[in-house]
Amino acid sequence: MRQLPEADRDAIRIAQDPRFPRWLEQITATGGCSHPVHLTGSTTTLDGTTGEILSHYDTRNEPSERILVRCRNRRSTVCPACSRLHAGDTFHLVRAGLLGGKNIPPAVRHRPRLFVTLTAPSFGPVHRTGEACRPRRDSGTCEHGHSLGCGAVHAPDAPVVGQPLCADCYDYTAHVLWHAHASKLWDRFVIDVRRRLASSVGLVQSRFAQHARLSFARVAEYQKRAAVHVHAVVRLDGPNGPDDEPPAWGTAELLIDAVRASARRVLVRTPYSLAVGELALRWGAQVDAQSLRVDGDGPDDDAVAAYVAKYVTKGASETGAGTDHPLTTWADIESAPVSEHVRTLMRTCWRLGGLPEYGPLNLRTWTHTLAYRGHVLTKSRAYSTTYTALRAERAQHMGHTDTPDTVTERHWRYVGSGHTPGAALLAAGVAEDLAANREIAREVWGAERGRLGAVPE
Repeated sequence: MRQLPEADRDAIRIAQDPRFPRWLEQITATGGCSHPVHLTGSTTTLDGTTGEILSHYDTRNEPSERILVRCRNRRSTVCPACSRLHAGDTFHLVRAGLLGGKNIPPAVRHRPRLFVTLTAPSFGPVHRTGEACRPRRDSGTCEHGHSLGCGAVHAPDAPVVGQPLCADCYDYTAHVLWHAHASKLWDRFVIDVRRRLASSVGLVQSRFAQHARLSFARVAEYQKRAAVHVHAVVRLDGPNGPDDEPPAWGTAELLIDAVRASARRVLVRTPYSLAVGELALRWGAQVDAQSLRVDGDGPDDDAVAAYVAKYVTKGASETGAGTDHPLTTWADIESAPVSEHVRTLMRTCWRLGGLPEYGPLNLRTWTHTLAYRGHVLTKSRAYSTTYTALRAERAQHMGHTDTPDTVTERHWRYVGSGHTPGAALLAAGVAEDLAANREIAREVWGAERGRLGAVPE
C-alpha cells in the first residue's frame, strides 16, 4: 500500500483533532497566513473604577495553548495572504491622497497632482524587448570582442532581457553605488522641486513652506536590468497640507516643469575611493510626469493607486533582482538562485562593502537588494493616512480596541512561528478560498456599480 506524503498525513492528523474547528477559526482569522506568529499569554479587561473583571482571555483554552496572528509580511513570495492585505492598505493609503477619505478632504482631487516616473541612468547597454533589441547597421564589437548590437526580437519573459550585451563593459560599480544613494537622490530631488517652484514665482526659496507644501507617496520598482526606478504621486497643497488650498500660482503645468528640471539637475557625489574615485550620480534621462486630472484626461486615480499597491508586494526575488533574505557570506551569493548579471551585482556589493570609505553605506548588509537601502513605499507626512491608522481602523471595525473607562492588562510571549507541513497545506486552502470570495465580491460590486452608473440622475 502506497504511503501518503508527509503533508497529507499531517493534515489528516490535524483534521481529526477534537479542537480542529477552533484551530480552523484561528487560521481563517489570519487570512490563511503562511507564516503566522505563535503567541501564548492572556488579556484581562477590568472596570477602571471598581476593578471588576469584565472579560478574560487565556491561550490555555486554545489548541496547543497558543494563538496565531498574521506575520504581516508584504512580499507575495513569502506570504500571499498578508501581501494581499498590505496591498489593500497601500491602495487605500495612496487613493486617499488622490481623492480624499481617511481624514483627507475630498478637495485634494482638485489640486495639482502628478504621476511621476524617475529612472536609473544607463550603466551599459542591455538586451530589451521590442521589434528589435539593439539593431545596428555595422557589426562592430566592443573591446572585449562582444557585439555592440542585437537584431533579435526578444519576448518580454525571455531570460536574456535585462542582461548586459557585454558584462565586462557594464559599470557594475556605478550601478551598486547608485542604488546605495538612490534615497538621498530622491530627497535632493524633492528639495530642488520646492526651490524651483519658489524661484519660478519670485519667492525666496526659504519661504516656500509659508505658501505651499509638496506632498508625495513613492514606490520603488526593480526593472529587468535589476535597476530601481521610482514611481511617485506628487501633490501640491497649501502651507497647512491637505486641509489648505494651494496658492493661485500653483498649477500642474508649473509643477511638471519643476519636476523635469529638478530631475535633470540634482546629483549626489559618492565618497572618494582610491579604487573607484568619486562618482556623480544622477537620475536617468527618461523622466515622465503626467497630470492626474479630475476630468479623466490622464491616468485614472484608482489605476494609479492599484499600480503602486501592486509593486509594494513584489520582493526582489519575484522580479529576479535579488533575494528576499539577507546574504551573510560569499557562499550565499554563489548559491543564490539569480542570473549571472544579478550575481555580479551582489559580488560587487560585497567587494565594495569591504572598503572603509563605503562603510557607512552597509553594502554587505544590503547585498540581497543590490545595495538599495530605501523602503519600498515612502510618503511625506502630510500626503495621506498611515498604515498604523489603517490597521487601527480595521481593528476597531472588528471590535479589537479598548473600551473607554476600562483597564486592560496584557501578558504575551512569543513561542514560535510558521506551520507544520499539514497545517501549511490547510492554511493555503483557506487563503485560496478567501481570495476567491474577495474576487467574486469585487466582480459583483463592479457589476452593481456599472448598473447604478447607468441610471440617470
